[in-house]
Amino acid sequence: LILIAATNRPDTLDPALLRPGRFDRTIIINLPDIKGREEILKVHTRKIKLAPSVDLKSVASQTPGFSGADLANLCNEAALMAARYNKEAVEEIDLDKSVERVLMGPEKKSHIMSKKEKEITALHESGHALLSLLLPEVNPLKKVSIIPRGIAGGYTFTPPLEDRHYWTKKELLAEITMILGGRASEELTLSEVTTGAQNDLEVATGMARRMVTQFGMSKRLGNLTLGRREGLVFLGRDIMEEKNYSEETAHLIDEEVKQIIDDAYNKALGLLRDNQDKLKLLSNTLLEKEVLSGEEVKKTLGIEKSDLV
Repeated sequence: LILIAATNRPDTLDPALLRPGRFDRTIIINLPDIKGREEILKVHTRKIKLAPSVDLKSVASQTPGFSGADLANLCNEAALMAARYNKEAVEEIDLDKSVERVLMGPEKKSHIMSKKEKEITALHESGHALLSLLLPEVNPLKKVSIIPRGIAGGYTFTPPLEDRHYWTKKELLAEITMILGGRASEELTLSEVTTGAQNDLEVATGMARRMVTQFGMSKRLGNLTLGRREGLVFLGRDIMEEKNYSEETAHLIDEEVKQIIDDAYNKALGLLRDNQDKLKLLSNTLLEKEVLSGEEVKKTLGIEKSDLV
């Protein structure tokens, strides 16, 4: 008798289940890599008529972290989008838009924004987009939009060119700087800040905390992992973190996280201040066109990424 079981929450299993004589072997099935995603896309597009120009490898490169179900959903969304516009075949632009829809939700073109909110959103997203060009370590800019999508008022899309398993400290710091570009743009241009940066601040703070507590990237704390993540045996309960350090160390962690955020924010402010003319031009263009591709942004500003480094 051979018994096979599957779970996506191995942290909740009773250790007794994994003892010899019970479930002897554990097979880890990771999310598909770029080659795997391309093959999965081929399977899900077999019954969909694709335009000859469609490059599934290009689509696969935009979807790191997607599961097979996500990719199936992506293909279905692309087919529906093409049908909605009475196209004879699914084009690459339909697949690209479907990637954004799966990641961030549908566009809310019917959502009416006031003139002031639209201007703030354009300034905010222009800060992200411009820093993605100013910082050579971050992923290249693919699109920037001030059309609301999902819960976001606008978005800057910078997908990785390839699957990544390792990040350098310099790359993480650059990513945090780019994430804080929206808030920095608001302060620089409006002399005021808004609630639009809430999610940016959460993501940046979480990334900085992982640098300090998980990746050993703090000079003051050294090469340590601080805090142990432990899963509870009850399904549906959150994974808790065991605090295995002193109150003094906790205070030091908070100081280091704040230092990383402050340094990144000051760098974002400085870069945008030095390129304030480009920030204003990009913001005005976004107000007019609402959506710009990465190439259109570079063309608008008359620059290449290497020109700004």
